[in-house]
Amino acid sequence: MKALITLGLVAALSACASPLRGTQDLGLIVERANGSVALVETSHRSQLARIDGLGDLSHAHITYSRDGRYGYVFGRDGGLSKVDLLKQVLVRRIIQSGNAIGGAISQDGKLIVVQNYEPGGIKVFNADTLDLISEVPSYYAPGKRAKVVGLADLPNQQFAYSLFEAGEIWLTDLSDPLQPKTRRFAAGRQPYDAMVTPDGRYYIAGLFGEDALAMLDLWNPENGVKKTLQGYGRGETALPVYKMPHLRGWSQAGQDLFLPAIGRHEVLVTSTLDWQEKARIPVQGQPVFVMAQPDSRQVWVSFAFPDNDKVQIIDVATLQVIQTLAVGKAVLHMEFTPRGEAVWISARDDNRVSVYDTRTFKRLESIEIQQPSGVFFTHRSGRIGF
Repeated sequence: MKALITLGLVAALSACASPLRGTQDLGLIVERANGSVALVETSHRSQLARIDGLGDLSHAHITYSRDGRYGYVFGRDGGLSKVDLLKQVLVRRIIQSGNAIGGAISQDGKLIVVQNYEPGGIKVFNADTLDLISEVPSYYAPGKRAKVVGLADLPNQQFAYSLFEAGEIWLTDLSDPLQPKTRRFAAGRQPYDAMVTPDGRYYIAGLFGEDALAMLDLWNPENGVKKTLQGYGRGETALPVYKMPHLRGWSQAGQDLFLPAIGRHEVLVTSTLDWQEKARIPVQGQPVFVMAQPDSRQVWVSFAFPDNDKVQIIDVATLQVIQTLAVGKAVLHMEFTPRGEAVWISARDDNRVSVYDTRTFKRLESIEIQQPSGVFFTHRSGRIGF
């Protein structure tokens, strides 16, 4: 009887010390200088823990298991780490390449795919164990491998990615992960990043080497890549590019895409009905992230140096800038809460993440985070191309 009472007390104390919780309001914020991530929750806008030992996070990306419990952290040093958000611990870390900038998870949640700069190509890992399954080297000429950028997960266990030096888009089927099947498509000069439309149909890569976007219809890939927004900067002198724009933000609002223009103080708007340019919206600097709220009512824009202390908000209905926020020094990333009532914005040089109300534009919270960069919430686990 005493043993049963003791066990009951232990269980009760354990429940008090570590309360049960779901994962859908959790997230990880990269602390780029410390090799750590801050675990946060969005319901009460607070930090829960810090998890260390993740290596070089100067350019890091995070994706999540389908249940939102595990975060997979991709580091600049080629590190791949698995973090348990509920136990608040590092489960395993491996070094899988010399230089990596991101990764993705398969539709069934069983595969983790990493895109690598050095050596170029993708590697496929078991999501449970992080054991290597297979790889696809990015050879585009004898002895030459390209940097891989713009990796995106797709339906049917497929992944699309771009090869910077090769000027190609590759589509790899991992239905049998031991025997990847890859198709190659000519894309244009120097694809640098890419996005997938929310329905998973179109893979769109920005081209650094020409004024155009490369678009692959994933329902009909046999038709090859088509160019959109060709010559949007023709006759204009581009400004020096201080930071490459990022297309990964699902910058689709309604039937329009909102895209950062390279080397210009503009956001480009193109219609997904005919893929023609619809408008150019003047903004205060060179846009880096152009991100649509979950309800598509507004688009939030961050900028490269020297304008990277502010964020501007575009009204989708009027295509006008309606608000400019002085957020802090060196804004690096933004992330909306699952339903979009708030946005979290990292300011690296202020060691701060600010939370703003997306309706009133008022700052709701300021959380001290050491040199924060990427903000990644677990609701990404249910989205295509994240």
